Amino acid sequence: MKLGNEILLSKEISLLKGKKVGVLAHAASLDSSGRHIVNLLFDAEKDGGFKVTTIFGPEHGIKGIAQDLEAVQDGKYEKNGRNIPVYSLYGDTFQSLQPAPSMLKDVEVLVIDLQDIGSRYYTYANTMAFCMRVCTAMKIDVVICDRPNPINGITVEGPIVEPEFRSFVGMYPLPVRHGKTIGELAKFFAKNDALNEKYVKIIPMSGWKREWHWDETGLKWTNPSPNMRSLTAALLYPGMCLLEGTNISEGRGTHTPFETIGAPWIDGEELARKLRSYKLEGIDFDPTIFTPTARKFEGERCEGLQFIITDRKKFKSFMTGLALIHAIALLYRKHFKWRREPYEFVDDLPAIDVLTGNGQFRKLVDKGKAFEEIGCLTN
Repeated sequence: MKLGNEILLSKEISLLKGKKVGVLAHAASLDSSGRHIVNLLFDAEKDGGFKVTTIFGPEHGIKGIAQDLEAVQDGKYEKNGRNIPVYSLYGDTFQSLQPAPSMLKDVEVLVIDLQDIGSRYYTYANTMAFCMRVCTAMKIDVVICDRPNPINGITVEGPIVEPEFRSFVGMYPLPVRHGKTIGELAKFFAKNDALNEKYVKIIPMSGWKREWHWDETGLKWTNPSPNMRSLTAALLYPGMCLLEGTNISEGRGTHTPFETIGAPWIDGEELARKLRSYKLEGIDFDPTIFTPTARKFEGERCEGLQFIITDRKKFKSFMTGLALIHAIALLYRKHFKWRREPYEFVDDLPAIDVLTGNGQFRKLVDKGKAFEEIGCLTN
C-alpha cells in the first residue's frame, strides 16, 4: 500500500508547484520507509518548484515530546541554513488551537499529514479542522494526506456528541470510535462546516483495506503521541481515555499507558472478578501492581489491571471503559471521584461528560444503577 504523503510527492506534486508551502505534522508523519514529511518536502523543493516556509505542530508538538494537556511553545526548524518558524497549535488557551492569520502570511498551500488513531477524543483531527476553517476562509489551499485508521475503518462505537457538550475532544457529531481515516474525517468536517471545497484536496491512500488493523498494513508503528505506544493501546483508548475524567490512573507514567490502570485503593483481584461478571467479549483482565513515575499517583504503589485483548473483532473498547468505571465506582465508592478540574479548555462541565458527549453516564453511576442500564449508552 502507499500512504497519502507518498501519492502526493509522486503523483500530485503539481498541487505545490510555484507555491509557498506550510506543513502541519507530528512525530508519526512518516512515509512507509520512515522518512518524515517535513524532510520529504524539503528534499522535493527544487524538483517540485515550491518552497517550505512554515511548520505547524499539534498537541504534543512536532516532535511528539510534550505530555497530555501540556502547552507547547513555538520554535524554529533549521534546515539547509534556513530557520523555518514552527508554530504551536496547542497552547494554554482555546484560541491557541487554531492558526492566527499572521502565522499563514507566507503560506499558499498547507499540507496536513497527521496520524489519527480512530477515536474522537484524539485531538489531531480537530487541529486539522481548525486549520481547514482558517485556511479556506483566507483562500489558502489545504492538502490532506490520508493515512490508515489503525483500529480499522469498519467498527463504530459510542454515542454521538450532543451539541451542548461539544469541545476540543468532540467538535463534531461523531461517535467515540468513528471508523474513519483522517482523509474521510476531513471530508466530513468540510461538509459539516460548509467550507468551500475548492480549497480542500484529499490525497487518498492506495491498497489500504478498511478491515485492516495497523499490524496488517506492513507499516512500522511509530508513537503518534508520547503515551500511544502500541496498537493494543490504540484499541483500548476509546474506553480507557474515559479514565481521564476520573481519579483513576490510566497508566501514564508506566511502560504501558492505557493497557494498565489502577489506584492505591483498588484490589486488582476483586476488580477483575467484578468485571468478568459483566461478560464483556474479547477482553480479559490480569491483576497487576505498578508505581507511576508521572501524572496520577506519581511515586505511589497502585493496584489495578492489565488488559488482555483476546478477540479484537468482538472487543468493544468504549463499553469496556464504561464497565470499568462503573465497577470501580461501585466497589470503591469512598475513594472514587470524578475529575472536577478544567479539561481540554472546558471549565463548566465535568470532564467525563465532555468525553462521553453527554451527562447520562455520570448520572447513572452516581445513582448506583446496574450495569445493564449503563450498557445501553454505548450507541
